[in-house]
Amino acid sequence: MLYKTLAKKLETPNPGLQQWLLISCGFSCLLVAARVLVTEQLSHLFLIWNLFLAFVPYAVSQWLGTRPQIWKNKPAMVSILLVWLLFIPNAFYIVTDLFHLDDLNNAPRWFDLLLIFSFAWNGLLLGLLSVRKVETILQQVSGRSFSLLVVFAVMWLNAFGVYIGRYLRFNTWDVLAKPFTLFNELLDIIIHPLRYKMEWGMIGVYAIFMTLIYITIKKMAGQFHQTIK
Repeated sequence: MLYKTLAKKLETPNPGLQQWLLISCGFSCLLVAARVLVTEQLSHLFLIWNLFLAFVPYAVSQWLGTRPQIWKNKPAMVSILLVWLLFIPNAFYIVTDLFHLDDLNNAPRWFDLLLIFSFAWNGLLLGLLSVRKVETILQQVSGRSFSLLVVFAVMWLNAFGVYIGRYLRFNTWDVLAKPFTLFNELLDIIIHPLRYKMEWGMIGVYAIFMTLIYITIKKMAGQFHQTIK
């Protein structure tokens, strides 16, 4: 009964939020469709796939928030959170797609900037909302201190995942497809940090940046809520 009560508290306070998320994501997809029609090139379709991957952890966290019976089942809870953890870096990875801006010259620069930024923005929204949902669930189940610790750990793992995807060119599926290759690459980075100063610098700065964004958005949401009241 307690978990059912907590589940009700975790329901999205603004039912229209998900609708606006879908509208925002749809707008990004329409921009890609417009670019394909005008340039007759399919080069930007990967953004739609990246956005889909960003949606997966959001969907998992939303689903978990409505399944209170799973919260008290530790093996099931840990398994689902591990799946969520594998996919959550995809939501923050899309920001690095802005790197592709310099490679494009067959459409107005302002359009490509808006196009890629819209996907990055939607990815960040999905990622931040997903992390917030998981934090809230863990706060109810394991306490505030533990949930905050998990959030900070997730942000560092996110940054590590972004580095793995952008520079080592591994993706989520490689955990199953190339586990030993991936493990060896990660082990080398971890046990020889001095060889990878720039890499660890990127991971650290990115983790701090994502944490600041997350905290700022949380504070802004709280401020807006107080203003409405």
